[in-house]
Amino acid sequence: MNILNYTEEHHEFRKRLQDYFAKEVTPYAAKWETDHIIPKEAWKKAGKAGFLCTSVSKEYGGIGGDFIYSAIVCEEMTKTFQTGLAMSLHSDVVVPYIDEYGSEELKKRFLPGCVSGDIVAAVAMTEPDAGSDLSSLTTTAVEDGDEIIISGSKTFISNGIHCDAVIVAAKDPAVENPYQAMSLYVVEDGTPGFTRGRHLDKMGWHSQDTAELFFNDCRIPKANLLGEKGYGFLMLMGKLQQERLVCAMGAVYGARQVIDGAVEYFKTTKDASGKPLSKYQAVQFALVEMETDVRIAETFIQKLIADHMEKADIKTETSMAKYWTTDLANRVSGRCLEMMEDFGMVEQNPMVQAWRDFRITSIFAGTNEIMKFIVAKLMQL
Repeated sequence: MNILNYTEEHHEFRKRLQDYFAKEVTPYAAKWETDHIIPKEAWKKAGKAGFLCTSVSKEYGGIGGDFIYSAIVCEEMTKTFQTGLAMSLHSDVVVPYIDEYGSEELKKRFLPGCVSGDIVAAVAMTEPDAGSDLSSLTTTAVEDGDEIIISGSKTFISNGIHCDAVIVAAKDPAVENPYQAMSLYVVEDGTPGFTRGRHLDKMGWHSQDTAELFFNDCRIPKANLLGEKGYGFLMLMGKLQQERLVCAMGAVYGARQVIDGAVEYFKTTKDASGKPLSKYQAVQFALVEMETDVRIAETFIQKLIADHMEKADIKTETSMAKYWTTDLANRVSGRCLEMMEDFGMVEQNPMVQAWRDFRITSIFAGTNEIMKFIVAKLMQL
């Protein structure tokens, strides 16, 4: 049972997306994984096909779709077993900052390109010495006439190599309060002083272009400010509900792919006597336990998606979901690999990649320990 109200348009969108992935993504996923990057053209193809930024209004080139479209994209993307074409990150984590907080000028400059795939978007918060604690950011933004001078460095930035526009969190050094000092700015590729560092080699997410970004007296127009000056921290906090929900969705949808793959493997793999491994009680009990956990998680996520679409305040629940579902995905993938014994070690097994890719999910968008700390505060403990 699915508690979300899917319309005929949603089902048609899913079918078109499945056909698109089968033709333009899945056949190339293994090569992208080996190359540790995807061709930038993949973004333009996805945009041209109408699968990026589905929530953006028709005025700026989007379809003005509800969040169910985003959920469909996220779910179908997990079936491709690749992370480079991070459509949910681009469409549902980064671009909403411009869509909600950007001036009319910024919306007209960036949103159509984000929808078409001509502009790949990234958000730069994490620094070498500042991760979950945003108040520790050291990147500065100083006004100079009609310009802003940004100086500092960012690291572990997803879409960092391909990004054409990056939202940068920076602080005014003249403001003492670290939270009131923070603002968000859009920096475009090619801006003098903006350079990319290493393409970071990671344990998982191999096809995702994660990079260091450097801003050396990078001058941008003052008009590139998102929202009001000094409200950067509040804007980041305002979007974390959706970001954490997206993370949880990806974890649950990914766990579903793993458990389904494991069930199929144990049904079709036989022992020396010809008996399917799924007929052994130990295997059955393990698969039943994991299937139960994943179904509970799916129901939880469906409820949160419905609440989010009603604009409910579910910061507590999405923080819970982020840590619980990513822990679940790591646990399920690890247990399945152990049960597969030798086959759980070979790269030909897609679950090996899934296990690697799940490792980062308990770290990004705020570590799972931070999620528990947030929930404890919201519970007034």
